[in-house]
Amino acid sequence: MLDVRRMQILRAVVTSGSMTAAAAELGYTPSAVSQQVAALEREAGTALLERAGRGVRPTAAGLLLTQYTATISRNLAEAEAALADLRAGRTGSLAVRYFGSVGPALVAPALARLRREHPGVRLDLTLLDPQEALAEVARADADVAVVVRPREDTAPGLRLVHLLDDEYLAALPPGHALAARRVLDLADLAAEPWVGSEPQGPCLDVVLGACAAAGFSPDFVAGSEDYATALGFVAAGLGVGLVPRLGTGGRRTDVVLRRVRNPRPVRTVQAAVREGAPAHPALTTLLEALAEAARRSVSEVGRPRGARGARA
Repeated sequence: MLDVRRMQILRAVVTSGSMTAAAAELGYTPSAVSQQVAALEREAGTALLERAGRGVRPTAAGLLLTQYTATISRNLAEAEAALADLRAGRTGSLAVRYFGSVGPALVAPALARLRREHPGVRLDLTLLDPQEALAEVARADADVAVVVRPREDTAPGLRLVHLLDDEYLAALPPGHALAARRVLDLADLAAEPWVGSEPQGPCLDVVLGACAAAGFSPDFVAGSEDYATALGFVAAGLGVGLVPRLGTGGRRTDVVLRRVRNPRPVRTVQAAVREGAPAHPALTTLLEALAEAARRSVSEVGRPRGARGARA
């Protein structure tokens, strides 16, 4: 195989017209240049230079290699520039996986910051079940996944970055007897008909685990896999339910939201990245932006809508 560095030395000899001039240009000794050209001739299997007065000129083979070397040098320079852009986060791509209720409050503002700071980075953004999202990150099919995982949890080959603890609120129809209370014991809802708001998965596990700790299993009379629909069912009087703060969509006038205790149901939202994944400035920015959005959502999310005369 031809040595690219030796080809570049040959090109310097051809363009300068002599071994001595090429040596001065490259910072080598004339002897070192001559040795490198001789080694390249052995690799090529033919003479590349011939004497021309006090200097040298390329043979047909030498001229051919010199022309290709010019192209290779341009390609190497472009590759180095592209690599520098990638290392600096000016180019590249990020594959992001997330679940629905974190989209507006966390993912959208984080991506807005990413676009401002790394406008040349391409985004592959997909709404995906948390378990599937984790699997994609583990397989290197995605760079980061926003998922629900217990705070103390670990996942082989993955690093989990805590974003926020998202508490569940009791959702009650307007005029419900419990709506006058500011905070409810979860057991207060044991005898009520329930509206489901979660598909099978870690979020539903939080709800069922909290209810079990309070000594009951909820009687689901209606089900939904999105919070807006579930809250609509509650507003229509079909039952009560638990909805995380991020899933409430802000303040509503058709549903009463109350904090819950004994126990206090909470789902932990984390960002998952591969352990030991190559550092990329855009990925670092995205994780910082997600954490920033999480802090802001905690401070900006309003308290559950109060009712005049509500009591603990």
